[in-house]
This record gives sequence, structure tokens and C-alpha cells, in this order.
Amino acid sequence: MANATDDRLRLLIERAERLEEEKQGIADDIKDVFLEAKAVGYCPKTMKQVIKLRKMKPQDRSEQEMLLETYMNALGMEGTPLGNWAATAAKADAEGTGISMSINGGEQIPLNKTAARKMAEAEA
Repeated sequence: MANATDDRLRLLIERAERLEEEKQGIADDIKDVFLEAKAVGYCPKTMKQVIKLRKMKPQDRSEQEMLLETYMNALGMEGTPLGNWAATAAKADAEGTGISMSINGGEQIPLNKTAARKMAEAEA
């Protein structure tokens, strides 16, 4: 009976060892993906944050974002980048200032309503 138990234990340990090797191989593959992403100009840290957020349920993600915003405001920190951008665009619209950008030196792209209106007027 002890021999059967010993064989069972050995098989379980060997199986666990194989799985550990596979886990390390997968971890190495994931590391390679992030190195490749960095090489072509993506930010691995941000990609990891996106992956973490995609794993969350929409309600949990929304709650997390709300808490983060609340804590940042409580500490006197600025809001989120997107929120800051929206505030800047709204302020520029209120002042009648257009905001636009050029991608790779190409045509100007309007980034708020005032810029879009001015560009449409210029084309007419």
C-alpha cells in the first residue's frame, strides 16, 4: 500500500513541476509581448492597466473609476486626463477658441465644436 501511495505522490509532484514549467513559459511569452509592444511605441504599463480594467465587470470598473476620482479630488489632485481634456475643450468653446491638432503634419483635425465650425466656414 505504501508503494502505491508513494507512486501517487511522485506523479502529483511531477505534474505540479510540469505545470510550473508551463507557467514560466507563459510568463516569458507575456514578457515578450510587452517588449514587442514597447519596441513599436506602445506603453506596456498602460497596456497592463487596460488588461486589468478589461477583466473587471463594467459596474466594478465604473465604481473603481469613481472612487479614484473621489480620492484624487480629496487630495487636491487634478482629475483624469480625459476629464481634464473635456474641461479644456469646453472652456475653449466658451471662449470661442478653436482647438485642433495635426497628425504627422497632415490636415488639421478639430477637437472641439468651435474649431469644427471655423473649419467648416473656411471650407465654404
